[in-house]
Amino acid sequence: MIKFEEELKKFHPSLEVEDAEEAIYNQDLTDMTDILLRMLGKAGNYEADVEDN
Repeated sequence: MIKFEEELKKFHPSLEVEDAEEAIYNQDLTDMTDILLRMLGKAGNYEADVEDN
């Protein structure tokens, strides 16, 4: 049987939408776009180095 009063004591409200959004967007996470841009940038630098020699 669920003890309602005990469960209420354990309850922690979730973040509000705005707070959750801010917490998510403030994290600096690398995504696939970042990885592809870095790869293309390195490939571009490599091609420029090859053409200079």
